[in-house]
Amino acid sequence: MVTYIEAFSAPMKNTGVIRLYNSDAFEGMRKACQLTARALDELYPLVQPGVTTDALDRFVFEFGMDHGAIPATLNYRGYTKSCCTSINHVVCHGIPNDKPLREGDIVNIDVTYILDGWHGDSSRMYPVGQIKRAAERLLEVTHECLMRGVAAVKPGVRTGAIGEAIQQFAEAERCSVVRDFCGHGLGRLFHDAPNILHYGSAGEGPELKEGMIFTIEPMINLGRPHVKVLSDGWTAVTRDRSLSAQYEHAVGVTADGCEIFTLSPGGLDRPGLPG
Repeated sequence: MVTYIEAFSAPMKNTGVIRLYNSDAFEGMRKACQLTARALDELYPLVQPGVTTDALDRFVFEFGMDHGAIPATLNYRGYTKSCCTSINHVVCHGIPNDKPLREGDIVNIDVTYILDGWHGDSSRMYPVGQIKRAAERLLEVTHECLMRGVAAVKPGVRTGAIGEAIQQFAEAERCSVVRDFCGHGLGRLFHDAPNILHYGSAGEGPELKEGMIFTIEPMINLGRPHVKVLSDGWTAVTRDRSLSAQYEHAVGVTADGCEIFTLSPGGLDRPGLPG
C-alpha cells in the first residue's frame, strides 16, 4: 500500500512514504536545481579532448562553493568526488580521474548540489569534439526518451506511464532501457520514495499527486540493456561494451502537469550542440 504524507511532517529519512511538497518547497527546489543547471551550462566549453574528468570535478566543487552549495555526492556513502562522469560504455556513477578525454568520446556529467537544504539533481550528455553518427543518434534518442517521460507526468496517472513512454520510444528506435537503475524521489533527501522506473506499463506504480518531486533519468544503450558494476563498487558499464547515454531532469508534479526544475538557462540541455 502506498502512503502519501505532507513533507513537513515526515521524518528526514527514506521511510518509503511519498512526500507531498508545498509552494515554498517548490521555490527552494527551483533555486537548487537552477544552480545545478547553471553549472552544467558552464561545463560545456570545458569538455574538450585532453581535459581530465578530475578537472571537471574540480570545477563542479569550486562552482558549488562559490555559490554557497555543497555537492551531494561528496563523501556520500564513501564516494569521494563532487560529480559522476560516465564515458562511452559507462552507464552511470563513473568516477572522475586523471585520464584525459579523447576526441569522439561521449560523457555524462551528473551533478547534485545541496542549496539551503534542497537537492538539485540533473545530468546531461556532452560530446567530446566530433562524435560518430551512432553516438549522436544515441544522444538524440535518449533525450527524447527523457522528454517523453516528462510529458507523461500529471496528477492521476501512475509512475508506470513514465516508464511506458520511455520504453516504447527507445525500443522503437532499436535501443534498450537499462533496468538496474531508476529515478527517485528528491527534495530534502537525495534519494527518496518513489522509485521511477524507465520501463513498464501505464497501469503500474504509485499514483502521481500534486506536490510530488522526483527525477526522471533514463539510461539508454545502443546494445543490450544488461550492466555490471566494476570492482570499485560504483562504476556501472554495459556488459556488451555498447555505448550508453543518460539525461536527467528533476520535476515537480503540478495541478495540471509538471514543472521541470532543471531546465538549462542557456538552452544547453539537449543534444546537437557543439562540443
